[in-house]
Amino acid sequence: MKQSNSLTSKSYLWLGIFFGVLVWSGIEPKDRLTWVLEAGPAIIGLLVMAKTRISFPLTPLLYFWILLHCIVLMVGAKYTYAEVPLFDSIREIFEWERNNYDKVGHFMQGFVPALLAREILLRKKLVNANGWRNFIILSICLAFSAFYELIEWWAALLIGEDADAFLGTQGYVWDTQSDMAWALLGAFVCLITLKKSHDRQIKPLL
Repeated sequence: MKQSNSLTSKSYLWLGIFFGVLVWSGIEPKDRLTWVLEAGPAIIGLLVMAKTRISFPLTPLLYFWILLHCIVLMVGAKYTYAEVPLFDSIREIFEWERNNYDKVGHFMQGFVPALLAREILLRKKLVNANGWRNFIILSICLAFSAFYELIEWWAALLIGEDADAFLGTQGYVWDTQSDMAWALLGAFVCLITLKKSHDRQIKPLL
């Protein structure tokens, strides 16, 4: 399928939203080091998509969810995941013991990579059996989540006490395990809810 080198109006809108939120996020964040660590993956993702835009353009559905994931990352970078104001209010309403915005981030950490992995596996025709493909996608997402937890551990060792805002455990002893569980749940929900719409958009690219 021949691709145009020019950006479409939707591409400009995507970039406008991305950079708008990024700039807002970077203005007087709660903790500058946390901002760099949390917003960094969104920026890296943008560079990777720019590099592969012509050789491997993604489906509009995937671009949409990647943008949403980037926004979640940048909001967390702005306030730190333990202090997002909206979720402080929600915590008071439901009488939670902690701010649970980080669970939204980890849910997206499974949801969006699952969609990306599914797109690559389908378009590259690497795994044809639907059952095995879903199993591999879930395994990839769980492995990615576990690796991110290792990155948080390494960051804590290197940075010391200043890494507390990045870790966002809020004293919850099972934070690492629950983070991975939320990522796995996100991947599972993605595979269930987006299969049909994703298949429709992938079909012209096969």
